[in-house]
Amino acid sequence: MATRDALEPAVASMRADARRNRERILVAARETFAEHGADAQMDEIARRAGVGVGTLYRHFPTKDELVGELIRIKLTDFAVRARVKFEEDDRPWESFAELLREQAEIAARDASQQRMIFAMTHEALEQALPTITELTAAMQALIDRAKAAGKVREDVVVDDVRTLMCGLGSIMAANALGVMPYDWRRHLEFVLAGMRVGCPDSGA
Repeated sequence: MATRDALEPAVASMRADARRNRERILVAARETFAEHGADAQMDEIARRAGVGVGTLYRHFPTKDELVGELIRIKLTDFAVRARVKFEEDDRPWESFAELLREQAEIAARDASQQRMIFAMTHEALEQALPTITELTAAMQALIDRAKAAGKVREDVVVDDVRTLMCGLGSIMAANALGVMPYDWRRHLEFVLAGMRVGCPDSGA
């Protein structure tokens, strides 16, 4: 579900060759961050994209801006799917849990998402803040509906989802590096069980 150009009028108004260069840069950035995490270098991204360093910096004047755009794209997609779940799926618990499972599977297939957390800075997050706000609202709507239906514990908050997804990404990255064979799917199901009303330890 491609949404980034629709949400960025400045990008849509670019010449076709400039948009192609920008897309090549983003693809190359994902590949480079997937391999090197926070150590990814801008000149390496430019080389992989087949553009000059000057072209790269015209699109993204700093590494933080490039990281912020990658975060924005990822979270925009997450927010869109959260809204679709809310609008098209009237099963309060299932729509919430399935969204988190789907997002985790997407991250498991994308090493750049797993390792992006290590390249985040306050400046990068500031750039992605409008999208973070959109995702927070979409996720809050799902949580509130599940609470109203008596399916999710009253003390569950959106930050619990953020903590879970960041933790899963770190586990996936560790697995990819061969550090430790953690089972992130098992961990995800334990956390989901703890969020759901009716879990033995939920007090319900």
